[in-house]
Amino acid sequence: MKPRSKPDEDEADFFPCPPRKNWSVGLIKFISFLVIFMAGVVLGLSASGRFTRSFNTQTEIFFPSAMYMANCDKEFLSFKSFVTPQHLMHSMTDEELFWRASMVPKMEEYPFQRVPKVAFMFMTRGPLPFVQLWDRFFKGHEGLYSVYVHTLPDYKLNVSESSAFYGRQIPSEEVSWGSVTLVDAEKRLLANALLDFSNERFVLLSESCIPVYGFSTVYDYLIYSAHSFVESYDENSQQGRGRYNRRMAPTIKLYHWRKGSQWFELNRELAAYIVADYQYYLVFRKYCKPSCYPDEHYMPTYLNMFHGSLNSNRTVTWVDWSRGGPHPATYGAPSITPEFIKSIRTNGTTTCSYNSKPTSICFLFARKFAPNALGPLLNLSSSVMGF
Repeated sequence: MKPRSKPDEDEADFFPCPPRKNWSVGLIKFISFLVIFMAGVVLGLSASGRFTRSFNTQTEIFFPSAMYMANCDKEFLSFKSFVTPQHLMHSMTDEELFWRASMVPKMEEYPFQRVPKVAFMFMTRGPLPFVQLWDRFFKGHEGLYSVYVHTLPDYKLNVSESSAFYGRQIPSEEVSWGSVTLVDAEKRLLANALLDFSNERFVLLSESCIPVYGFSTVYDYLIYSAHSFVESYDENSQQGRGRYNRRMAPTIKLYHWRKGSQWFELNRELAAYIVADYQYYLVFRKYCKPSCYPDEHYMPTYLNMFHGSLNSNRTVTWVDWSRGGPHPATYGAPSITPEFIKSIRTNGTTTCSYNSKPTSICFLFARKFAPNALGPLLNLSSSVMGF
């Protein structure tokens, strides 16, 4: 083949020869490209990690793995486990729990067969001495109640697997008598109970409480009531208005201030309002210090301010303050007689209002009872209390 002749001047200008480059310049550009590429990979992985952690955090609020995933091999969450959690332990903070529990469905109809339940919420520091009595009360009524127990954080409730209290402890925090931590525990119990969409009524009880009527009477009384049962009254005394702190104004004024028993009963609507409230709770946390007793004033005051028409202004838990002092009377084994229990059940000769009509059934529960009262109470449960 004849070699190509050297191009003339015009052809050389039209087809310029590529200039020779130093090999080190190309190497530097390659290294720069490699550095930029690796930096992009690192940034991408970092952003992906943050997204994954954020996604997992939000998912945990809606579907806490410890609550819904008893079997770690499950790959999906059923609708049933969402509307009726079977496992109560979870890793949500109070803020996350209250936010989620205060959500209210907008659809009036439920996409499942909803049977309204009563949530029995127990606040205790340790053992529940009347578990045997309560188990007898609950027996045969499965599906109509739920049990929740708030204890000391590290306390493990020791009950049999057949008990209604088995596996019913909720994530708990330390509680101090006379402080706002009691209100925190009440809201924590309400919030955990609200996660079960079938819970319609919510009653707060202590380890010294007992039922004085059978389950069917208690259930019908609460489920068919048009009102909640939170004692709320205006008391012009040092133990009433005297506990009001003027720094609560203008959010809470003296004429708003109410007092009442800590042992309440709420319907679902009011329970959600209480859990969702932060503005008025914050005022109590700041200004209702010991000797104010926020558990006796927060809920009565809040309901008086906003939802008075939905409240009966009375409690369904009997207690005896006749002996005076900072604590009510405690009744042990020698006090447990048929006449004594009947006097609580019938409220003596006094009537109260139920659905705007007078009734002699005013108290469904009673306190305080000493642990040694269990035996006599079990002996009377079927003949006097109806279970």
